[in-house]
Amino acid sequence: MRLIGLTGGIATGKSTVDAMLIRRGATVIDADELAREAVQPGEPALDRVAERFGQEVLRPDGSLDRERLGGMVFADAEARSDLEAITHPRINELIRERVASALSGAAPLVVVDVPLLFEHAREGMYEGVLLVYAPVDVQLQRLHDRNHLDEPAARQRLAAQLPIDDKRALATWIIDNSGEESATQRAVDAWWERYGPS
Repeated sequence: MRLIGLTGGIATGKSTVDAMLIRRGATVIDADELAREAVQPGEPALDRVAERFGQEVLRPDGSLDRERLGGMVFADAEARSDLEAITHPRINELIRERVASALSGAAPLVVVDVPLLFEHAREGMYEGVLLVYAPVDVQLQRLHDRNHLDEPAARQRLAAQLPIDDKRALATWIIDNSGEESATQRAVDAWWERYGPS
């Protein structure tokens, strides 16, 4: 049983690599999914988010309007820090619960996908860190195509994270996901054969 971290930048394709690792038999714990869980209606963190950012970040059904909130926090580093202070304790608690459960299971590899892993100095919690890499121009194009963001808005989101090349220098292993999915699949297969569970 091995426990590794997985990270990358926005729009580098972490979810694509997660899915490939799951097909190989890994258990993947996705911090982004847990971040959504942490602010579901009824969760104390959602009430605190609404107190800090205003009721306009809630939809009529009481759920979080992530797009509206994102527009606020990506434009304001202090607001982003406030949001992280509210949500990260609960997200980290959920990660610990999921890791404990996964490590008691049968999966040969447990992968914790944390977008801000290096930014929050979490790399020491794992045996190693697998970085899903794509260069900045590819990230910008994907943010335009996928999220319909113009370049200033896309660059704002990139600026909220450690630059992808800085992450590359810190990673234990790198999967280049800048090209065709078939090439990424070959890279994941090669990584699994060399570094994955024996």
